[in-house]
Amino acid sequence: MAANKICFEVENNEILINLCGPMDEHIRQIANHFDVTINRQGDCFHVKGDNCDLAIESLKYFYNLAQTHDLGIENIQLGLASGNNILNQENLPIIHSKRGNISGRTPNQNAYINAILSNDITFGIGPAGTGKTYLAVACATDLFEKELVRRIVLVRPAVEAGEKLGFLPGDMAQKVDPYLRPLYDALYDLMGFEKVNRLFEKNLIEIAPLAFMRGRTLNNAVVILDEAQNTTPEQMKMFLTRIGFGSKAIITGDITQIDLDKHQKSGLIAVETILNNIRGIHFHHFTKLDVVRHPLVQKIVEAYENNS
Repeated sequence: MAANKICFEVENNEILINLCGPMDEHIRQIANHFDVTINRQGDCFHVKGDNCDLAIESLKYFYNLAQTHDLGIENIQLGLASGNNILNQENLPIIHSKRGNISGRTPNQNAYINAILSNDITFGIGPAGTGKTYLAVACATDLFEKELVRRIVLVRPAVEAGEKLGFLPGDMAQKVDPYLRPLYDALYDLMGFEKVNRLFEKNLIEIAPLAFMRGRTLNNAVVILDEAQNTTPEQMKMFLTRIGFGSKAIITGDITQIDLDKHQKSGLIAVETILNNIRGIHFHHFTKLDVVRHPLVQKIVEAYENNS
């Protein structure tokens, strides 16, 4: 098994503390990510494992970063997920929001943002934790705040409720609220709770179960269809033909988590074959390398892929 070591000539012990994190938690994250063992003796790190060279490159990267930035566990996890490029990317697309400027956390996420801004219909397809829904909402709110669109429409197939939404208690918002919660959370984070509620009251942000979209035409809007893997081909066609003048559609989904009956084909799988060569429609694929949640999520996705 390969082994190596690296030593830093640390003039300020605070830099080493910043690099290692509380109880060497940052070092454990790096070791787990590359499946190596890292033993520290002072400012020397002994690395053992097949990926020791990659781990050492990461240690160098985070050591340099620790000299100018206060590192937290999120910085380490995001830096590892992005191949140590999280703060070194140039010409990033910038989304403006209440919480400040937002850009993608991986190169592929930035390409996704650019695709949304450059195309009228964009599909974001990939595993959980890749930011496909959050970034879609972020782009929608940015376009709305710049007055490039007049409305935001959030759509999701309520597969779990079947066609029985009418039998659920409450008004339409309350009936579909559980299915749209991830979209709500993103809106509140990006625009603030009070503003989002005001926009709901003015119908400038609208929620709509997919089954209720038939017959409508949506102009000057950003329309987001989330969990699109749970649409049938007929529902996908119906949704895409709702798009009117001055509108953008963003369709997100994970084809590994389909909740349809086994005899039903997913519209998200079928649509790429049908529409792949049409200009203005973009299919963007995420992989486990774009997962920006806890590092174990990336390994969970990979394990399920290998077991399928």
